[in-house]
Amino acid sequence: MSDSTEQDPQSLSGITKEALDHADGARVSVDDMLSTFGSASFVPLLILPSLLVMSPLGGVPGLSSLFGIMIVLIAAQGLIGRNSIWLPGFIRHRSIERDKAAKAMKKILPLTRFIDRHSHRRLSFLFRSPLDRILPLACVLAGALMPVLELVPFASAFLGLAVTLIAYSMLSRDGLFAVLAIIPVAGGLWVGKTVIL
Repeated sequence: MSDSTEQDPQSLSGITKEALDHADGARVSVDDMLSTFGSASFVPLLILPSLLVMSPLGGVPGLSSLFGIMIVLIAAQGLIGRNSIWLPGFIRHRSIERDKAAKAMKKILPLTRFIDRHSHRRLSFLFRSPLDRILPLACVLAGALMPVLELVPFASAFLGLAVTLIAYSMLSRDGLFAVLAIIPVAGGLWVGKTVIL
């Protein structure tokens, strides 16, 4: 049975469903995401790869690194205030089977529905300058760590959760989710330091 939040384009579940509904053919590409949401839709384009990192697809060798690179590029462009998102061709043309993407997204729908149901406007000062720059910067850090920690079990999934919470907090203006995201980002930084050193 579908959740009512899936009909809301501003919800996590709605963003997930819209991406799949607008994918043409048997495969879903990054270009499909850009076509669905538009290159100026910073937050949905940041949310989708972070959700996929948390899904079973995040365990496919190389995919969490790809999603991490996407997150870095998208978040960095948001950080510097670009009006539209640019991604290189080798990323835009990457695709996965639509059925696999659909199954992966269904696995994380209970989480997206939970977040949607518990979202409220809180701690709005986090979205005012200069604090509003911290959030996309944290996404850049989390995305950059994903290729480094790809072989560490569940590390990329926790970082994907952090990016999802931060991006959704910017969409819903719920600062509590941004604060909660500090935990997996800090954990990722600690693990990354351990792996590198």
